[in-house]
Amino acid sequence: MAELNIEALKMVPSIDPSFVPAVKWNAAFRQLAAKTQDSTKFVIALERKDSTVSVFETVSLPHTDDYKELNVKYVERLLKFLLWQKGGYKVYLAGNDALAADIKAIYSETGSRAFDYEFMGEKVYGSAMEFIIGDYAVVPEQKELAIPLGRNLDGNRIGFDLGGSDRKAAALVDGKVVYSEEIEWDPYFETDPQYHLDGIRDTLKKAAAHLPGGKIDAIGGSAAGVYVNNEVRVASLFRGVAHDDFEKVVRKIFFDLKDEFGGIPFEVVNDGEVTALAGSMSMNDNAVLGVSMGTSEAAGYVTPEGNINPWLNELAFAPVDYRENGPVDEWSGDIGCGVQFFSQQGIARLIPLAGLDEVIDTTLPNPEKLIEVQKLMAAGDDRARKLYETVGVCFGYAVAHYAEFYDIKNLLILGRVTSGEGGEIIIQKAEEVLAAEYPALAEAITMCTPDEKNKRHGQAVAAGSLPKIG
Repeated sequence: MAELNIEALKMVPSIDPSFVPAVKWNAAFRQLAAKTQDSTKFVIALERKDSTVSVFETVSLPHTDDYKELNVKYVERLLKFLLWQKGGYKVYLAGNDALAADIKAIYSETGSRAFDYEFMGEKVYGSAMEFIIGDYAVVPEQKELAIPLGRNLDGNRIGFDLGGSDRKAAALVDGKVVYSEEIEWDPYFETDPQYHLDGIRDTLKKAAAHLPGGKIDAIGGSAAGVYVNNEVRVASLFRGVAHDDFEKVVRKIFFDLKDEFGGIPFEVVNDGEVTALAGSMSMNDNAVLGVSMGTSEAAGYVTPEGNINPWLNELAFAPVDYRENGPVDEWSGDIGCGVQFFSQQGIARLIPLAGLDEVIDTTLPNPEKLIEVQKLMAAGDDRARKLYETVGVCFGYAVAHYAEFYDIKNLLILGRVTSGEGGEIIIQKAEEVLAAEYPALAEAITMCTPDEKNKRHGQAVAAGSLPKIG
């Protein structure tokens, strides 16, 4: 059985030293393939319902007993990343039929990635996932779509953002914030869809009361999940709602709210996209990857031309850690995914590793655990500092991994995990990783956080700018 020669880390996450960065493992695999006879080009293509296609070319080792395990791990993890970054229900695999067959079996109703098979197929795209295996000729040509997003600031608008621990809204008059509010809620495991509808409606009405004469010209919103033409396809916010109630109430929830508010322009998109849009608008620059470390890990991307692609950018589910027994995501059951590092869930996971379970009640909800860690950080607790340093080191290697899939000039980092001194440490350590390991990336990528004004208003302003009036 062949083994990879993975380059030693120049910076090791101190309280999570078993971390194996995806970027290091993948580099070692490709190096082995480059010097192994009979290695071949391997192509993955993902097709979406709008007929757009993303193509990714890489390599595979000979699919023999010596290399089979490495091959499967490399391509399975790579496909997992691409599915959650770009989306797709039809998967083309070319260059190694035996390897492709193994991957197809993994991504099936009975395979270890059954969650992804169901989620990416029926839930997101409304069709069972398909696999087309063959030579390179079966792979369609790449066809990406660039879509202008938001940047409309005229008129009286409401912008809202729905997160896992709070919902935010702002009232805007010609782009100026005249009111904003943040309201705590706990939607994740709420079974009654009326809870969600009532909460969102209440937030919109409170914002509307602060517009001149109560007149609303447009409403724009962002929320965690996958939304297609305002329809809720799947979202962690509604994970507690039973299937029948989801179909009856949740799927068309924003259509119903649009009708309640007089049929005005109303648009909702993934919160990650709005995060990136907010960064692009505030910096007056493009090629922005926005990463929000909140209840989960949200991400969005604005292209170098200032547009978006019809991708998912759900990096919470994208693997960043390739160790054999990595931390498990409680929803998908997969290991080593971003949500277990760059979110409140990640902070909660690291608390016992840092020894903070001696002073933090581990039965507290994750948002409260984060608050306790932040208090200890402010008080100078070295264990809390090491926790944030660990997040930062892991994030630095993750950024290098993300850069293999995105053209990044600006990396916008925000979310409750990044509040206070802990957030500064995360960015500092991530920058140190890039400088030590990937100096070209360190030069090319500017990491930043929004200023206090944009932290409070940037997401809501960007969300409010989504619809066009007239």
